[in-house]
Amino acid sequence: MSGHSKWAGIKHKKAIIDAKRGKVFTRVTKEITIAARMGGGNPENNARLRTAIDAARDANMPQDNIKKAVQRGTGELPGVTYEEISYEGYGPGGVAVLVEVATDNRSRTASEFRRIFSRHGGNMGENGCVAWMFSQKGYIAIDKSKVGEDELMSVALDAGADDMRVEDDDVFEIITNPENFAKVKAAVEAKKIPVETAEVSLQPSTFIKLHGDDARKMLELMEELEDSEDTKNVYANFDISKEEMGAAEEAR
Repeated sequence: MSGHSKWAGIKHKKAIIDAKRGKVFTRVTKEITIAARMGGGNPENNARLRTAIDAARDANMPQDNIKKAVQRGTGELPGVTYEEISYEGYGPGGVAVLVEVATDNRSRTASEFRRIFSRHGGNMGENGCVAWMFSQKGYIAIDKSKVGEDELMSVALDAGADDMRVEDDDVFEIITNPENFAKVKAAVEAKKIPVETAEVSLQPSTFIKLHGDDARKMLELMEELEDSEDTKNVYANFDISKEEMGAAEEAR
């Protein structure tokens, strides 16, 4: 695996989360509600809300659900108030892990994540213990079978991308700064090039290679963190080879 987040690639290939449509809807609904509460209900003037609505449409969420989520955020409809929190810690092999959550019960969520870390050979740490290892970047993944490398690189760099990575066997990975993300994504789509994944997320500055039991435990930790109903995003700086990942899957 290679790229901005080894887990992003693994998650895409294993379809751990996206296949769970109901959980995707829950997460996107929370994000729309929070974005509307913080920046207003007009997506033209609220970039975060616009991105959340795009994600909802990509997940085939009904328009009425989107509208109600916005109205709950703006106060036009009653709804739960969510608090955004980040939890930081370490997984097997000293891997840095950062979890972004949206919760209506901070105490319940903190206890849950502490148990999850402990169950898989990790531990939660203090705020700031690993956040310094991550920076925000735009990430766009394109299936290699859908476009040539030279064509895609030309489109991406002309639109303002920082880099395009070609090491992964299955996808080209375009990296942008957050400000240029929407512009680069639009330029790619304007050329009728299908986008597999597109998100603004956190990229680790370094990676830790995992093998054997540590690799298996790390995958299990990430899956359980992702599976929490309060989780928005999980980031970690581990690297597991395809061979190691296959062995880890067989050992489970």
